[in-house]
Amino acid sequence: MLAQLDLNSIQTNGLPDATFGPDSKLADIMGAVLPYIFGAAGIALLIYLVMGGLQMMTSRGDPKAIQGAQGKITNALIGFVIVITAFLVVQLLAQIFKSTGTGGFGEPFNK
Repeated sequence: MLAQLDLNSIQTNGLPDATFGPDSKLADIMGAVLPYIFGAAGIALLIYLVMGGLQMMTSRGDPKAIQGAQGKITNALIGFVIVITAFLVVQLLAQIFKSTGTGGFGEPFNK
């Protein structure tokens, strides 16, 4: 027998600042979740960039290892540009659709 999911406890523990109900909009849900997604992406990019730097420092002059490290660093920087662009697109869409549930995400455009 499947246990019934207690969505209220999941919401309270997982997203304590969010208040979702039957009349919640998609913008409310996305506004509550997106800061966590962008934060996780930023941390992952930082770790990937540091790994590339460490690989470059420990390459001991090996051209293949240096090339691999440069590839990691380049990919991390490209990912950073993609995340920043996605953040700006989300901000723009929140402003266009006048979303109030972006969790403070639209503050740069509200001035």
